[in-house]
Amino acid sequence: MLTKRIIPCLDIKDGRTVKGTNFIQLRDAGNPVELAVRYCEEGADELVFLDITATTEKRKTLAKLVKEIATHINIPFTVGGGINTSEDVSVLLENGADKISVNTSAAKNPQLIDELAKNFGSQCVVVAIDAKLINHQWMVVTHGGRTPTEKLTIEWAKEVTERGAGEILLTSMENDGTKNGFAIEITKKVATAVNIPVIASGGAGKMEHFTEVFKSANADAALAASIFHFREIAIPDLKRYLYTQHIPVRI
Repeated sequence: MLTKRIIPCLDIKDGRTVKGTNFIQLRDAGNPVELAVRYCEEGADELVFLDITATTEKRKTLAKLVKEIATHINIPFTVGGGINTSEDVSVLLENGADKISVNTSAAKNPQLIDELAKNFGSQCVVVAIDAKLINHQWMVVTHGGRTPTEKLTIEWAKEVTERGAGEILLTSMENDGTKNGFAIEITKKVATAVNIPVIASGGAGKMEHFTEVFKSANADAALAASIFHFREIAIPDLKRYLYTQHIPVRI
């Protein structure tokens, strides 16, 4: 059985790590390089870096900061934010990213997924899907959760898989930053609908939430931010706890 992954997320704004609730009310959470080093030492399985305002500010991801982080860590490193072309991906890979994450650009131009998978391999392409409950349906939203689309979350997850995505990063906008637990229902539906790994994101507040998303929703990985940034849960403690719950993790 494949081990379940624990992934801290660095949401970056103006070169600093920030964290909010439902993608707003941002507060400073520290130096991204120092956090990255700490997570590497604590046993994080991977690290995700999201330049959360790159798309809305219509600029490229901070390649210099990506490079600085990459030189300090030795775990898989996914970078997203403001990626619109193969050239953008090349720059980030040259600066130390192992995988890239596309969200808004993929929703606007689905062919981008095909292009990136062809040029860099599916293992490099993570499609981030931000899902929000609109009229009792889980819909895809873009631009950091600000812009609703006509896409149904499950149908979009199937499409990105067919187009060559190697992984899906699924964030529930309803749960993000609330610490009330992951969105189990939609995570399970997406994980059931596709044959690629699904990373659950949004809502982690206590160790039991990780057990629930792995056992009840069959997520392949779980991503969290503030509980790790502010030392509410330590990754080594979380992994030891999951091990006692018979969840396979790398310790």
